[in-house]
Amino acid sequence: MQLFYNPTLTEDTTHISFSKEESRHIVKVLRKTKGDLLQITNGKGWLFTAEIIIADVKNCQAALQSNIFESQRDYKIHLAVAPTKMNDRYEWFLEKATEIGVDTITPIICDHSERKVIKLERFEKILQSAMKQSLHYYLPKLNDAIPYTEFIAKEFQGQKFIAHCEETGRKSLKTSLKLKQDALILIGPEGDFSTNEIDLAISLGFEPVMLGNTRLRTETAAIVACHSIIYSNE
Repeated sequence: MQLFYNPTLTEDTTHISFSKEESRHIVKVLRKTKGDLLQITNGKGWLFTAEIIIADVKNCQAALQSNIFESQRDYKIHLAVAPTKMNDRYEWFLEKATEIGVDTITPIICDHSERKVIKLERFEKILQSAMKQSLHYYLPKLNDAIPYTEFIAKEFQGQKFIAHCEETGRKSLKTSLKLKQDALILIGPEGDFSTNEIDLAISLGFEPVMLGNTRLRTETAAIVACHSIIYSNE
């Protein structure tokens, strides 16, 4: 199934006009014609079926025929992950975490962060593409980058974890995780969190965890954490 994304659709929408880029893709690449059906999500749980009424390469239009709503899981996953030095690694993480089923992503700027500026617009496009490719109907929320100390001082509902590489005081995420509860997990940059950052998180109620017996890259650790939470809850 080819899935399209349009955040403006609601259950009451009756008609949709596609952008010039999407129109060309529908008519030229997919070779869709009048009367063909398209599947569209608004990224908020709705899947719409629409029938093409005008197959124009510059302004394809369709009439919505039906819709289905998919409820969210009874728990949410929030990954707060430091940007990686190589931007393509963070983009890979965004793509895979979306495919797996992350709900919220927050880039955090830490003591050891080498990259402090990110391109949210490009990241949003990666999330949208990954959502469509994996046939998810919920688009993850991508927050603005925020300093680590400012982020962890916020109030969060559910469990709070910090994954780090220091040898003392950690339990495995698997044994610490409580099922069917919201979970926030902090993943540090290359060079890990500083000792001060770890101590501060623990003082604010974050549980220190490990994600296995090997040292993982930032983007790999984030993917392992996301998958571990979902797999444990299945």
